Amino acid sequence: MVVAAGAKFNLRRGNSSSHNGINGYSGDAELSRISRGGRFTPVTEVERDPSCVSFTTFNILAPIYKRMDPQNQGLRESNCRSLWLPRNEMILDCLLSESSSIMCLQEFWVGNEELVHMYEERLGDAGYNLFKLGRTNNRGDGLLTAIHKECLRVLDYRELLFNDCGDRVAQLLHVQSVSPSQNQKGGVPQEFLIVNTHLLFPHDSSLCLVRLNQVYQILQYVELYQRENRLKPMPIILCGDWNGSKRGHVYKFLRSQGFVSSYDIANEYSDSYADAHKWVSHRNHRGNICGVDFIWLCNPNQARKPLKTSWAEAVFSILKFQLRKGSENDAFAFLKGDNYADSVTYFSFSEALRQVKLIGVPYGLCFQQLQDLWNHADVDGNGVIDFEEFKQKIWNSACPNHVLESVKGCMEDGNTELEQQEAIGFMIKNAMLYPREVEKGLWPEDYSLSDHARLTAVFSPARMRCSATQN
Repeated sequence: MVVAAGAKFNLRRGNSSSHNGINGYSGDAELSRISRGGRFTPVTEVERDPSCVSFTTFNILAPIYKRMDPQNQGLRESNCRSLWLPRNEMILDCLLSESSSIMCLQEFWVGNEELVHMYEERLGDAGYNLFKLGRTNNRGDGLLTAIHKECLRVLDYRELLFNDCGDRVAQLLHVQSVSPSQNQKGGVPQEFLIVNTHLLFPHDSSLCLVRLNQVYQILQYVELYQRENRLKPMPIILCGDWNGSKRGHVYKFLRSQGFVSSYDIANEYSDSYADAHKWVSHRNHRGNICGVDFIWLCNPNQARKPLKTSWAEAVFSILKFQLRKGSENDAFAFLKGDNYADSVTYFSFSEALRQVKLIGVPYGLCFQQLQDLWNHADVDGNGVIDFEEFKQKIWNSACPNHVLESVKGCMEDGNTELEQQEAIGFMIKNAMLYPREVEKGLWPEDYSLSDHARLTAVFSPARMRCSATQN
């Protein structure tokens, strides 16, 4: 196990579980969808071609969490094999009919050998390499990532253990296409990085920081992995259950880092409040419906802020949200505390963050993170934050609400004064949610596969130019 310097999470190399059988995988196979009654119907919206890469993310609702009786919260599906077994068989039927290049599953019941064997056998026989990772502290569930070996090879696999209050984990895979891309000169195989994760559920507002830090640590490690392995610029895909909507801090943080939601791009939705409710993907244990499942894409030509800057802006947006009832003058007065001078000192800044429980609590900001925030806000480095610095870096510091840009604009010409290199990124060809009612913001009462919808996106390779020092 390797521990990254300055990070809270543990990193380790992982082992895959693979099977050699390939069960007639066809690159131009149609996507299929499963009706709520279990019958399959063809989907013709997406036409596959061999150069495309398809991704499916699905929280399959671990039987240990599926409640069977609202009056008896202790009664779970895991107590009844005759219920969880056929449900998971239907999930596998659905996944295998779709036959995506990459499957990212959350709430995979790693603690049940029979269920694990069933997934390993059926997905393995269909030609997938499997990578599973349980949550820490023996929670019982975890992640499963399946990579179809006929179209992709795994160059490296890493496991991220956050060791936080939710015992959350993430998987990082460095993947290469088996066949060279026709969009790359010389026929070089395309490479990309993919992350599968499941963020903490926001049981209360105090956990916003924990969830933000989980994503920050993922992106920190992706940067570290790219740098240490001297990787050329390549796409980064983040899949999973993010337990937060398009209105949340995590969404805005990822947008500020150049990531786009594949489903929103495919459906031409913006970051606006109006578009935030047009689709859902989850009905949680409180009965609320929301859109929380995403396949994020960051192309190698995408301009990105420094990661630490985006993170500081996101933390300050949480602080502003907690102080939202007051004016900017009230907030400035709160931060400077008892200091008679018209400025915020490091001590008063620390005390204010302690009062709003951003530091000094389990899984709050660590000392280095507090120092990073201070350095970001103290623009002139004179040891205090004046009112202008406060307005610029704290009160008005927010991850921008971009209008989702089209990712069709791939740069084909090399006429630039900057040092650039050619890379292969992705264009989002299509994305779909199942059952289809959720695309209209509705949750079908007779849907029983999971409490999450299944999201599938299809990407096609695209040539683009980017800075040689992008990573």
